[in-house]
Amino acid sequence: MTLSRALRRIPRTAGPIAALTAVLALGLTLTPAEASNADDTKAAGPKPTIVLEHGAFADASGWNDVINALQKRGYTVYAPANPLRSLTGDTEYLKSFLATIPGPVVLVGHSYGGAVITGAATGNPAVKALVYIAAYAPDQGETVAQATGLGGGTTDLLQHITARPFPGAATGDADAYIDPAYFRQLFAQDLPAGQASQMAAAQRPAAFTTLAQPAGAPAWKTIPSWYLIARNDHTIPPAAERAMAARAHAHTVEINSSHAAMVSHPHAVTDLILDAAAN
Repeated sequence: MTLSRALRRIPRTAGPIAALTAVLALGLTLTPAEASNADDTKAAGPKPTIVLEHGAFADASGWNDVINALQKRGYTVYAPANPLRSLTGDTEYLKSFLATIPGPVVLVGHSYGGAVITGAATGNPAVKALVYIAAYAPDQGETVAQATGLGGGTTDLLQHITARPFPGAATGDADAYIDPAYFRQLFAQDLPAGQASQMAAAQRPAAFTTLAQPAGAPAWKTIPSWYLIARNDHTIPPAAERAMAARAHAHTVEINSSHAAMVSHPHAVTDLILDAAAN
């Protein structure tokens, strides 16, 4: 007798124990469709937790539309703050955050956040996938500044940086902000001017140190990776993005987007994350 027929023969007034006993007494077999569904459910396992890491000149609010879309699909999502003080320190901070999450994780990074996830996932068996959104994916010993030059591309970003001191900074170090007059042009040219202006006012600076510290062992050598290339990126050259995606053997998509792809194209970003989560 199949599961569906057995259930129909159980009185509605039966309690859970009585119902189970009745099913066993009736003799239970599964139809092929029921067996397939059961296998799929077992194989799927728990949904991974999605951790979103922002980069420089932005904050976690840039992920808001992506977070909303993922939560509607039943995913647990975190978007921790990136300290933006040093690649080593930022990586250690994210590692400590990941250590508090049980179960599988899909780790997503935007811009400089990609360099942070590249190091933070190394040696962590819970991280099942890395997703780079117009992001750095440096190799061991490579700095963010060096990765910017991969593929022969160029950017005018450093020509429009405003430096401001911060307490405890080493000699020659400072916080780097994008000059608000150039923020939309460099970071978010496909967003409305008013929205880009708000983002410029609220931008999170990164210490210059983050550009010059060599990266550690990259997680993309052992963890499957996905990469979204922003064809109209004026912050990280698209040529560098393509070079990093190819080097990581990442599942790659390209879209017509500014550097702020998660804000201007949240659906494309969400779809890529969902693809990584399903694999």
